Amino acid sequence: MIPASVRPPAVAGRFYPGDRAELAAAVDQYLHAEGQPQRAIACLAPHAGYMYSGHVAGAVYGAIELPRRFIILGPNHGGRGEPLATWAAGAWATPLGNAVIDAELAANLTDALPQLMQDPLAHRSEHSIEVQLPFLQRAAGEFAFVPICVGTAEFEVLMALGAAIAAVVEAADEPILLVCSSDMNHYEPDAATRAKDAHAIAPMLGLNAGALAEAVGRERISMCGFAPAVAMLAAGRILGAGAGKLVKYATSADVNHDLSYCVGYAGMTFA
Repeated sequence: MIPASVRPPAVAGRFYPGDRAELAAAVDQYLHAEGQPQRAIACLAPHAGYMYSGHVAGAVYGAIELPRRFIILGPNHGGRGEPLATWAAGAWATPLGNAVIDAELAANLTDALPQLMQDPLAHRSEHSIEVQLPFLQRAAGEFAFVPICVGTAEFEVLMALGAAIAAVVEAADEPILLVCSSDMNHYEPDAATRAKDAHAIAPMLGLNAGALAEAVGRERISMCGFAPAVAMLAAGRILGAGAGKLVKYATSADVNHDLSYCVGYAGMTFA
């Protein structure tokens, strides 16, 4: 029985293995580092089923030094709950165990931005943040995190969220990594998806939140996590991140070979 203060996994057995040993083996297989892990201020990782995007997420987490505290931003696919929703205390369960909520960090964030509300409803069935946790559980060991589910595309609100995150991170006495969970363009031919994703990746490499939002609208890029990415880029720029790095890019066609109907996945770091 999972205690009421612990969010049970919503997509275990679907997006990733529901068995503890199988999940640990899968994540360990995907975690991959080329060279020595580097310090980072933020990163972007995909959140599709592990068979499709796990190798991209694993490359990201293998490329950076992981601290003990994280802020994880993800989109609100279902549209439930508050536009900016956090989870204030307790833990989130995965087959690997419980990932603890950083209650102090959550309180500091809600103090910094009153629009950020405690709202379990927004998180209850949302997968974008949950699928990041097994990677952190295997690669970072003991850690605490704050989830932020972003259900608004209002640019000024997203910039305010980024500024509030940056202020809290700057005031902290230990490193905090910002994680943005997003897939890229959805359900178009492989060539179209790669072309559209290039239009989104370019402004992200330059930490240009405004240009990302403009490109997503202009090119009709169905990047589900562009809103949390805007907030992450805004925070990263304030925190002194330089140019981003594209660690790995792929589409679902690389796995299922269906070039007619695919989703893009980008893994990026910002230092």
